[in-house]
Amino acid sequence: MNSVEKLENLKSIIQKMGKIVVAFSGGTDSTFLLKVAKDVLGKDKVLAVTVISPIRFEDEIKKSAQIAKDLGIRQIIVGSNELEDENFAKNDALRCYYCKYSIFKDLIKIAKENDVKFVADGTNYDDVLNDYRPGLKALTELGISSPLKDAELTKSEIRNFSKEMGLPTWDKQPETCLATRFPYGTRITTDKLEKIRKIEFYLSSIGLKVHRARYHDEKTLRIEVIPAEFQIILEKKFEIVRLAKSLGFNYVALDLEGYRSGSLNEVLESGR
Repeated sequence: MNSVEKLENLKSIIQKMGKIVVAFSGGTDSTFLLKVAKDVLGKDKVLAVTVISPIRFEDEIKKSAQIAKDLGIRQIIVGSNELEDENFAKNDALRCYYCKYSIFKDLIKIAKENDVKFVADGTNYDDVLNDYRPGLKALTELGISSPLKDAELTKSEIRNFSKEMGLPTWDKQPETCLATRFPYGTRITTDKLEKIRKIEFYLSSIGLKVHRARYHDEKTLRIEVIPAEFQIILEKKFEIVRLAKSLGFNYVALDLEGYRSGSLNEVLESGR
């Protein structure tokens, strides 16, 4: 199928749902899904649910609220604290599974309370082909719909359609929760999250398009940016080192391989 045929297939999938709850982060994929759902079903049959928690960025929640308002979609913001779940906090290779399962159980409950049968997320076709994503297993077990994936829409196609629709997220850089900054086996705590949050806030403030502050270990901070922006890091190296050391790190490293999604999964056995 070409892109246009995929979009029509997406509309058909959504049309059959009748009413839908969208797990809405405000990112490129979920914003596109929310927009298409509104166009197909009408705003009164679409509900956006956004989760706020210690592992998420507060400014992303604010941006999602503005997008929902602009689209005329009712949004419910629900609180969660993943750190209260020992399965999550211990941070093994199934961390994302535990997180997704807990969150989407709550979304299913919200859907039932609002007389909605279907809960959908923004997983796209590329997501099932790339990287290690145990969270997808949780979605399957809970019966969560992934219309973008089912319509075989790729990230680039979603960006292109989003641009045509005038969505502000068409070129939004990928963002993940703060838990992805920690190597598997490193316990996630509020204190560690706040350290990484402060460093990433600074990295954003100096104009980096894509960045990750990885908690390599308790003494070492590893920073990933795209190679084209290495120079920005070097120009601000003294400020970055000063901030990192004030937060308890002894060493600060720039990953010469550059930013890549899911880099902490590289240590997992390929035969998982």
